[in-house]
Amino acid sequence: MAIERPNRRLTTILTADAVGYSRLVGTDEEGTLERLRAIRKDLIDPVIATHRGRIVKTTGDGLLAEFASVVDAVRSAIDMQRAMAESNSGLGQDKRIEFRVGINLGDVVVEDDGDLMGDGVNVAARLEGIAEPGGICLSSAAYDQVRGKIDIAAQDRGQQQLKNIAEPVQIYAISPAHPAAAAPHTTVAPRLSIVVLPFVNLDGNSEQDYFVDGVTESLTTDLSRIPGAFVIARNTAFTFKSKPADVRVIGRELGVRYVMEGSVQGGGDRIRVNAQLIDTETGAHLWAERFDKPRADIFDMQDEITTRLARTVGIELVAAEGRRAERERPNNMDAVDLAMRGWAILNQPLSLRRDRAACDLFDAALRLDDRNVEALVGLAFYHGNDLRTFASTNRDEQLRIAQTAISEALTLAPGNALAHFVHANLLHVSGATERSLRELEFAITLDRNLAWAHADAGFMKVLLGRAEEAEPDLTNAIRLSPRDPGLDRWYALLGIADLFLGRLESALDRLRRSVGINPNVAMPYFFLAAASALSGRATEAQEARNVGLQLDPNFTVARFRHERRSENPTFLAQRERIYEGLGLAGVPEGN
Repeated sequence: MAIERPNRRLTTILTADAVGYSRLVGTDEEGTLERLRAIRKDLIDPVIATHRGRIVKTTGDGLLAEFASVVDAVRSAIDMQRAMAESNSGLGQDKRIEFRVGINLGDVVVEDDGDLMGDGVNVAARLEGIAEPGGICLSSAAYDQVRGKIDIAAQDRGQQQLKNIAEPVQIYAISPAHPAAAAPHTTVAPRLSIVVLPFVNLDGNSEQDYFVDGVTESLTTDLSRIPGAFVIARNTAFTFKSKPADVRVIGRELGVRYVMEGSVQGGGDRIRVNAQLIDTETGAHLWAERFDKPRADIFDMQDEITTRLARTVGIELVAAEGRRAERERPNNMDAVDLAMRGWAILNQPLSLRRDRAACDLFDAALRLDDRNVEALVGLAFYHGNDLRTFASTNRDEQLRIAQTAISEALTLAPGNALAHFVHANLLHVSGATERSLRELEFAITLDRNLAWAHADAGFMKVLLGRAEEAEPDLTNAIRLSPRDPGLDRWYALLGIADLFLGRLESALDRLRRSVGINPNVAMPYFFLAAASALSGRATEAQEARNVGLQLDPNFTVARFRHERRSENPTFLAQRERIYEGLGLAGVPEGN
């Protein structure tokens, strides 16, 4: 009889524990528990997710997390401790919550429920116990993996015998919350590092301050969800409130590459919000946006503004980093540089995109670092997009490459929302539409601002015969990203849903908007031709048909029938309306 062996793996373990938890609870139980919950929700969980970690379990005063990379684990711990130091600034000693952190690279046993056990975990827990408040202790196994890769001083504390650990452990300590004095001009600001300065209330109306501050706080939270972003905590950002400051000085002082600033001005029943993204090195304005909205529901408006800004700023930051890499080190780019340049291409309007060039950049990044999550996700996105648009010339091979890449990405970064979105795409092209929808919904729980996931959730509902449910998802995607490269497709999907439901006037309006946004894609013209013909607009139907055939001379109704994306009976019955409209518009039937 075969012996069942435990499931083991080599991994990076991070343990964290609140210092003096019993004392804090004894002094103010409700206040301490409430603040700990807020710290977890607003600070620790987002930081761990940003650095591609997985929270294995939590206790009342601590947690155990797992990382595929030691570098990611240490960066996560540094960001967490620095943010906690900022959160505690201005508080009395009896109110401060400080954490100790231990990190170890070791072998662990993986339980059926995902829990981790064994010496690898025990060593991390003992390291945490001897760390200074606000500090981090690493085993030599972990430190060897980050030596020379993270710009922070470490103190060699020698070999120590840890409780219940058989062999002595070489220990290194770092104190990110209290860094040693260093020459500031030699510090290199991290990529995607940004501070959101308090927006200015131009009206001087103190009653509007809560809204203005709310925009700043929400933006800080939303930007922290961008993978790899380093966002200065709100407590530090708010020290600049109502103080004139040079953004270049702020950049040097806080160690960030970008500043986001803005203003809010009310006028009668409307509110105007202006926002700018500035390069702290040059002082150049990289991007600006204005919102002019009715003052109907101020909280809904605040949510809409911050989510749209976060989405757009995320795209602009990636584009800016791609340009910086080309400018500063064109012949010496690392994997992160190459991956960002690839995504900068994919974030462009479809008419400007060079998807093959993006794929080449992702391949180059993975040759340098085969565990770069952004490159893995980008590679899977490229091949998946070829499959979903029927552009693939080797379906089986492209599907294999995409599935391998996204599987590795999800192993390394299980909390990466974009990776789950791409995985949903691959499930869709494999025919698993229900599973694709569930994966999209999970991606949205990880990042509520991921407009692509909202749009595809609407698309999946159309394919599942639930066209009447698709509109909220698609309109939400448009609200989140009104200048998105995929905007023409989203309006086309809304038009298709209207066609399926017999809402011809609405279908016409949306399909006209689709071809107006991007006149270089054939399919929306054919849908517009069908809607026009069904509504008795023969001339418009013929014009749309002719443009569609110019863009895709080989299109026929028979080919369109063959390219159906779902076998759902309701979907197939609704699709007959399009076949009918295409025939009325004079689109070739084919065979």
